[in-house]
Amino acid sequence: MSYSVAKPAAQRRPTPPQPPKPRGAKFWPALGFAALSGSRATSAPAFLSQYLSSQALAPGLAQSPLRFLAKPGVATALKFLVAGELVGDKLPNTPNRIVPQQLSARAASGALVGATVYKTKGGSALSGALVGALGAVAATYITYYLRKTLSEKTNTNTSLIGAGEDALVLGLGAALAKSQETVPA
Repeated sequence: MSYSVAKPAAQRRPTPPQPPKPRGAKFWPALGFAALSGSRATSAPAFLSQYLSSQALAPGLAQSPLRFLAKPGVATALKFLVAGELVGDKLPNTPNRIVPQQLSARAASGALVGATVYKTKGGSALSGALVGALGAVAATYITYYLRKTLSEKTNTNTSLIGAGEDALVLGLGAALAKSQETVPA
C-alpha cells in the first residue's frame, strides 16, 4: 500500500494559464437559441435541453439552478410542449406573437436559454439572459412581420407559411444543438 504526501506549496508546479475563451463562443450560440425562441417559444429550451441531457454536465452548469434543463425528463416534457405549440400556432384563435403575453413568454424563453448557454460555457448567467431575452424579442418581431408580409405578398394562408416556419425552426434547432458538440466550452 502506498501513501502520497502532499508536496509543500514551493514544490508544486504552477497551473499553466488557461487561454481566454473567445467571446463569440457564448454569444452566438445564445443568440441562435434565442432566435428560435422568438419564432417558437418552446423550441429553443427543447433543443438545448435535449443536447444537455445527452452530455456530461458542464462545470459552470453543475451548481446552477439552470441544471434542470440537463435532465432527460425535462427534455422529454419540452418535446411535448413543442408539439403542442406547433399545432396551436395554426389555430385561428391563437393570438399574434407580438401581443404582450406571447412576447413575454418568448423573452423569458430566450432569457432561459441564453443564461443556460452562458453558464454552460463558463460565463455569466445574467449576461446570457440579457442576450437571450433581447435576441428573442428581436426575432419575435422579425418572424412576425416576415410571416405576415410573405402571406400578403403571395396570397398564401398564414398557416401554410407557419408550417414552413416550423420546418425551418426544427431544422435550425437540430443543427444548432448539434453544432454545440464541436464548440469548445
